[in-house]
Amino acid sequence: MFYLLLKYVFLGPLLRLVFRPRIEGLEHLPAEGPAIIAGNHLSFSDHFLMPAIAPRRITFLAKSEYFTGSGLKGRLTAAFFRGAGQIPVDRSGGTASQAALRSGLAVLAKGRLLGIYPEGTRSHDGRLYKGRTGVAAMALAAGAPVVPCAMVGTFEIQPPGRLVPRVRRVTIRFGEPLDFSRYAGMERERAVLRAITDEIMYEILRLSEQEYVDRYASEVKAEQAAATRHFPRVRQRDHGAGSAGAEEHAGSEAA
Repeated sequence: MFYLLLKYVFLGPLLRLVFRPRIEGLEHLPAEGPAIIAGNHLSFSDHFLMPAIAPRRITFLAKSEYFTGSGLKGRLTAAFFRGAGQIPVDRSGGTASQAALRSGLAVLAKGRLLGIYPEGTRSHDGRLYKGRTGVAAMALAAGAPVVPCAMVGTFEIQPPGRLVPRVRRVTIRFGEPLDFSRYAGMERERAVLRAITDEIMYEILRLSEQEYVDRYASEVKAEQAAATRHFPRVRQRDHGAGSAGAEEHAGSEAA
């Protein structure tokens, strides 16, 4: 009931009115049966815009942090995701990854649409990053088609760190369903999973026209965070070392 109220009474009409999304390829969404909607992830707004325009309900695998936040904002976010029927996923890897896989397969087993972001996290700079192979494993295990989806313009309306979205028109594109039945029974073959995932990411790239980075976004984020922690200490040390230290620091930054 909460989901229906959000989609058809409160949030859905408001999003359509404010952002006036252009919808392309909506006919590619299966009218019935299980399917995986695999999209790029540029903004927190993605969680609302895609389900608002889809004719069928999409159940997303959402990071568990959305369900455990503190304060008023955290409680409201958790209430929304629970009420909308989204599934919390622990992204720490290992056994947590297997639990996420089982959760996704349970949705598909009921003949529903499962939404997933193969990059595993939001893009911090608007580029498209290498996909995780969980989407391929679920597609093969469930025998479900994968519909690539591209959110265009959502990074500009609400990049990471921005609380209130800018009012600007966005585009949502769906590609033709990808059938991987030729790989049936090979969901444990790592090379096969990698090939399928790369094919899915290529289709998302083609639809979104983003710049592609052949690395995991989480790794790049971690490196940038480490550099941010490191350089303030370097600057503080060099500040007391005189001009020689300043020149050394400048050389490090240029490198």
